[in-house]
Amino acid sequence: MTGTNYDYQQVEGGVPIKMWTRGVPVDDKARAQLARAAQMPFVFRHVAAMPDVHVGIGATVGSVIPTRGAIIPAAVGVDIGCGMMAARTSLMASDLPDNLEGVRAAIEKAVPVGRSMNRAKRDTGSWGDPPPAIVEAWATLAERFGQIVAKYPRLGKTNNLVHLGTLGTGNHFIEVCLDTEQRVWVMLHSGSRGVGNAIGSSFIELAKQDMRKWFINLPDQDLAYFPEGTEHFDDYVEAVGWAQDYAALNRRMMMTNVIRAIRSVIAKPFEAELEAVNCHHNYVTRENHFGENVLVTRKGAVRAAKGVLGIIPGSMGAKSFIVRGLGNPESFDSCSHGAGRIMSRTEAKKQVSLADHIADTAGVACRKDEGVIDESPRAYKPIEAVMAAQADLVEIVHTLKQVVCVKG
Repeated sequence: MTGTNYDYQQVEGGVPIKMWTRGVPVDDKARAQLARAAQMPFVFRHVAAMPDVHVGIGATVGSVIPTRGAIIPAAVGVDIGCGMMAARTSLMASDLPDNLEGVRAAIEKAVPVGRSMNRAKRDTGSWGDPPPAIVEAWATLAERFGQIVAKYPRLGKTNNLVHLGTLGTGNHFIEVCLDTEQRVWVMLHSGSRGVGNAIGSSFIELAKQDMRKWFINLPDQDLAYFPEGTEHFDDYVEAVGWAQDYAALNRRMMMTNVIRAIRSVIAKPFEAELEAVNCHHNYVTRENHFGENVLVTRKGAVRAAKGVLGIIPGSMGAKSFIVRGLGNPESFDSCSHGAGRIMSRTEAKKQVSLADHIADTAGVACRKDEGVIDESPRAYKPIEAVMAAQADLVEIVHTLKQVVCVKG
């Protein structure tokens, strides 16, 4: 289709797909997975694919799936409410110490990161004894969580309070960045942690059971859904909304502790959160598009309504962007959530050498070991190409480059 910034793909027996992927690689498996989602009978108008699109479980990461009368839990995924937070400080690059390893160590001490499965010992990625501020924050979520647990008791046996204000593993990170004016920003990426994973997994399994009970055959089992008006639909909407609130609070608590950690290393007084953004990129919400009220599931996509600020991070060694939405209706007011993987974690471990990783993260105080090879910059699409492909979805407000990166 000419005159647009997206490619148009017809899907037999389904709605079309509009793909903002010009100049960006998209593998055939991702295209096939997008087509399977587009064939679901309740998808509204079309599926929108972002430039960071790649294969996920059930639904493609980097896709926007609007639906009427049904919801697909696997299209939200298990890291419910995963997203980004960024805050500008009044510090300048010249205020930072020459050696940034002390800043990195202070952050790692202030925020539980990673995961250790030691039997009879505390997981290093959780609080042993949550600090009073975390307990106080948890109290704002506890009553609603109690109502969910009353119906689904096994969700009570999750890491909930002890994961609030913690980072996790994989592609989650905390960074200190500089913008083009050499101002210091703090940026972080995390979601709803263990409790969100348990909620997502439980409801994905319930949806599959419902499909079997109703003899509904699907092109992919992971596209199992809850029809609106059913008990599981209402319970899922309540639980997913709670997990999204937990994720946003998780990021706020982490940001508070990271800022405190930086203050312990840098004597100069500074302000934080002069410009702050906190946005989800794995979530479902009710919105109005093309004159109709629909459910919009963004899996690895950020809301980019007109004037709304969002965050699009690159990989460990690349630039990141604070963006302002242009409100493009064809993308359902959405943009990408990052660069998007070009290699699976397994492939990256085979193809990227430790020397490559060290070279690609030069100038960044971060882990330089085999354990983070799957997160190395070469495992991701080039962020500049991703941004060029979505020039009609967002405008760049700030360009950031990390100088410290903490990974779980």
